[in-house]
Amino acid sequence: MLFLPPAAQSPASSTKPELTVDALEKLDALLVMVPHAQAERLLKSLPRAEPLLKSFAAIPRSAGAVFDGVLHRIEGLSVVIGVLGDEATPFQRLSLAGRMVKLVQARAPKTVGLYAPVQGGPACEALLAALRAAGEAQPSAKKSPPSIWAPERIRVFDGGAADLGRVDALERGAHLARWLTALPPNELNPAGYRERVARLARRHGWKMQVYTEKMLARLGANAFLAVSRGSATRDAAIIRLDYRPKRVLQTRRPDPPVALIGKGICFDTGGTNLKPARGMLDMHTDMAGSAVALGTLLALTELEYPRPLTAYLALAENRIGPNSYLQQEIVRALNGVTIQVTHTDAEGRMALADTLALAAREKPAAMIDFATLTGACVGALTERLSGAFTNRPALRDAIELAGHRSGERVWMFPTPADFDDDLDSPLADVAQCLIDGKGDHIYAARFLNHFVPAAIPWLHLDLSSATRKGGLAHVPHEITGFGVRYTATLLLDDYAALRASGAR
Repeated sequence: MLFLPPAAQSPASSTKPELTVDALEKLDALLVMVPHAQAERLLKSLPRAEPLLKSFAAIPRSAGAVFDGVLHRIEGLSVVIGVLGDEATPFQRLSLAGRMVKLVQARAPKTVGLYAPVQGGPACEALLAALRAAGEAQPSAKKSPPSIWAPERIRVFDGGAADLGRVDALERGAHLARWLTALPPNELNPAGYRERVARLARRHGWKMQVYTEKMLARLGANAFLAVSRGSATRDAAIIRLDYRPKRVLQTRRPDPPVALIGKGICFDTGGTNLKPARGMLDMHTDMAGSAVALGTLLALTELEYPRPLTAYLALAENRIGPNSYLQQEIVRALNGVTIQVTHTDAEGRMALADTLALAAREKPAAMIDFATLTGACVGALTERLSGAFTNRPALRDAIELAGHRSGERVWMFPTPADFDDDLDSPLADVAQCLIDGKGDHIYAARFLNHFVPAAIPWLHLDLSSATRKGGLAHVPHEITGFGVRYTATLLLDDYAALRASGAR
């Protein structure tokens, strides 16, 4: 099994937006995305389109339809048409692109053309993202790993409108997140994870610091250490990665870094409140939040993001053993807040509590944390959206707009302060959670809020979309990598709103 995903170079290049017979004869497949209201007119404008128009006439005339056909006297060229809604969202573009790529994938074309005569850049970007996601390698320990198709050349007929570099960087970051999350727990235990991060840090020039259990004990990170206590090995750690841009924005007073914080529970048994077999089966993916933080860091590094970033990965296992933490324990977190443990399977918020408090010591410009934290969020939203929570309600529009633009949709939940009344503990500053699980996604956010200073803008993403059977949008894999596209879009396109919220 490969240690890290293989580096993939993009074979995509932009060319003139006109389709000629000469250009089409050099392709094995052509993917065309057209808006519903103009579909017939645009298809007529393609060279030698008569047989394609017959195919189009035979299908239901509805947005979202995908069909294939051929062009007259251009042998060996498969044409796949996707009909886009006239006011399609980025999520709908990505979803349509994923279905189009699935249709052409079985033919394994070597040279693929992308064409979208109306929506140009955005539609071609969606098609390219779908091609990249479909053609990425997946971890495999089989003697004969499954063959993977990826085109050797991609010609984008858009006149340079699509940002191909951005698409490639985001998909490489998301691929890293998907790859790490898919690894089995004997490969990606905390020690194995640290080795992989160290290699990535050397490759990309990140400064790396490892807070071992001994160091965390000296710092008083007892919430994190309560979780790791049940492990037979002492390899749990919080990893810090610093990215500092070579190209710095010229400002009077440079901003401090944005902190990206990820829950990295490499396997979650539930601890002494042991999960049943069905509930434990996929708990190797409980580190998806850390993989998203790392994938986001990679994507923004490759894009030479002009602002500093720091990532914190909370790597541990929630194992059961003679030293496992227990219900009703009282532990003191790194920032001095005392916690009454009520459920050992709520370990994610314990590990995040100290990691948030550690990140907050640096007074970052903002803090964004990622975690597969609660089943309640899946119950509220399904796996199609993820939950967003913040200590800056005025950021709701910017937070949800980033989800719209990226195609990774989030829904903002309220976090009223009176929810803290239910987390009141007779023995400690805060109870870890409620025992019945009702509204647990909101209570988890209120719990985490105790470890984030009010002066720092904070966004918590409960990744209910981290896995979804059948994939999501353009991603055909069950492990989606959700959060990389979202966070990169937020920081690239909406950073000003995030930073402006720093002064309350």
